[in-house]
Amino acid sequence: MSTEKEKLNQILAKVEEISVTLNKVSEELRSVSASLKSLAVGQITAPPKPASSPSSAFHPPPPQPTPKTASPPAAAPESPKLRSLDDIRMSFPEELESRLSFEEKGDYIIIKPKQFLGSENFAKIASAVRGMGGEYISAGKDSHFRVPKKKT
Repeated sequence: MSTEKEKLNQILAKVEEISVTLNKVSEELRSVSASLKSLAVGQITAPPKPASSPSSAFHPPPPQPTPKTASPPAAAPESPKLRSLDDIRMSFPEELESRLSFEEKGDYIIIKPKQFLGSENFAKIASAVRGMGGEYISAGKDSHFRVPKKKT
């Protein structure tokens, strides 16, 4: 009788192990799905960008000031489509979103990690941010991701 009980316990342990593995796979699939969705949205809403060198993708040149010109007085106001902080936040799977802080600063949404992300999570976030027309700003402890509020 005890050998049957031992076998049942072994089978139960294997079933629990499989259940944990399936949950991990499910979480990864949700994460990949959310990343693909944000990339697809970014590609649909963003015009194609010219190819750039790999180094410029991670360290873009600083934005150049644009010359100010007088705007016509009675021009019809443009209604640019703006992203809200919640729009950006919802572009990330919950697992990644909980590791990030989001802040509006000027014309951008600033995304900073709350903790160490690891290379895999960093790559997922960077991919999603690039899909939204954003970029990574490398600045030591002040490094962050930056997504324009204006959809391009």
